[in-house]
This record gives sequence, structure tokens and C-alpha cells, in this order.
Amino acid sequence: MNKEQNIKVTTSHTSPLPHREGPGESLESPHHTSPLPHREGPGVGLESPVIELQNVKRYFQVGSETVKALRGVSFKIYEGEFVTIQGTSGSGKSTLLNQLGCLDTPTSGEYYLDGISVRTMSKTQRAHLRNRKIGFVFQNYNLLAKTTAVENVELPLMYNSEVSAKERRERAVRALQAVGLGDRLEHKSNQMSGGQMQRVAIARALVNDPAVLLADEATGNLDTRTSFEMLVLFQELYRQGHTIIFVTHNPEIAEYSSRNINLRDGKIREDTINHNIKSAAEALAALPKPVDD
Repeated sequence: MNKEQNIKVTTSHTSPLPHREGPGESLESPHHTSPLPHREGPGVGLESPVIELQNVKRYFQVGSETVKALRGVSFKIYEGEFVTIQGTSGSGKSTLLNQLGCLDTPTSGEYYLDGISVRTMSKTQRAHLRNRKIGFVFQNYNLLAKTTAVENVELPLMYNSEVSAKERRERAVRALQAVGLGDRLEHKSNQMSGGQMQRVAIARALVNDPAVLLADEATGNLDTRTSFEMLVLFQELYRQGHTIIFVTHNPEIAEYSSRNINLRDGKIREDTINHNIKSAAEALAALPKPVDD
């Protein structure tokens, strides 16, 4: 299922990165403005969803009170979609993120990841599934300190006995080159900017060729310009056919995705297709040039 295709996003340091089949061609520059792929709706022309939630509920007991964090959430996400899940604090999006990331299981309802039922799995089984099927991108990067970029990206592959040390290194280098960090392979976390650290995190998420890329407030700690640089990269990955779920409190992010799910009080209040996806590259190009203080 893996294919090799060039990803050219922000630098000339590019190299093939394995990924799933999907629409789109590689770009020649970050300011390329060709239309993003458009789908008429979830599941059009596709056989089975990558993500499927069926009436998922998650309740927590806090003292004598039952907190109903998720109150019956149902949706499907198909291969090649770029979906934002948006909601304010208390909406249930963090609980939903834990469900999607196989970090927790529902109180009731069903969750299928790439056709595999998650609800009845043990912690060990979920950890294995999570490592093989999900690529995480966190707000705080979660990189190992005093460890090089390439060593950080290698980490998910260390749990895969089928991947040799040589292949692990090669795949990590390709992933870093693909996100524009081919010249930062041996740099440690304290030698990189926030944007560079987030690129390392994205490379680490991609190195296992996951079924879905799950981003948690991935631009939350970044300034405006760097945030748009990250959105350019996410849109490029979307063009390449990657399935992306971007959890955020920022409604502006939804303007750059193909679909938006709005969560409030543990329920889906809106699930809409974006028929007019904005170009992050154009938005980035329109920003005022940075001026040194």
C-alpha cells in the first residue's frame, strides 16, 4: 500500500516519503496555489472508513457526580480527509482525542480504527495498534531532550521488530527531509526553533506510515507566521493523500481543512464539508514581512 512520492514544502531538502495513495502532486514551492483536492462529502467513492465512532459515550465518576464528557458521538472519517475537530474548553474534545488516539476506551458505543474494534482491547493491544496506525503531533512537541532530530524520529520504529536499525535510520532521514529539515538531522531540541521542533514532531508522526495523523493543537504554541508554515505543511500532506485529524479550539483552522466537526457539551453540533478551502500558502505569503525589534 505504501507509495513513494516527493513532498516539497518549504525547502529544497526533499526526499521520497512513503505514504498512502491519494490525490495530489508534489509542489514546487510553499507558495504554490493550485486548488486543494475537494470531496463532495465523507465516504464518496470510498469503501470503508479509517475512523468510525458509533454512539460513543464516555462518563467519569468524580465523587458522587457523574461527568458526561461524551454524550453519544457518531461519525466516520475516510482516507484522504483533512478534518478539524473544533470546540471550546469543556466541549469534550480532549476526551474525544483520547478515544481517537486509543489512549482510552468508551463507556459505551463502538470505535473502529482502520476496521479494527478498539473498545474491548487491552492496554497492551491498544498500545500496539496506536504505534502502528496513528501518528501523533502534540502541542508541546514531546521531543526527547538532548536527543537529535533523527533519533527522535526513529523512536516509533524502535518498537517494530520488522524494521532493522539501518532501515530505521533511512526512514527517519527521509521523513525529516520531507518536512524540510534535511540540514538539521543531528541538531538537538535545544538547538531548534519552535517551528523546527514541530516539524520534527510531524516527521516522527509520519515515519511509520500511519493510517491517520492525529494533531492536538499543533499550532497552539507557535507564532502567527510559524503557525501558517505548519498549515502549509498539513495542506501539502493532505494533497498527498494523508488522512489528518486536527483537534483545535481555534475556529480559524477549520477554514484550511476539508471538513469541520464542531463539538459542544459532549455532542456533535455541526459536521460540515468545506467547499471553499483557503490556501495556507497564500495566507502565509500575505503576512507582513517580519521586522526585527
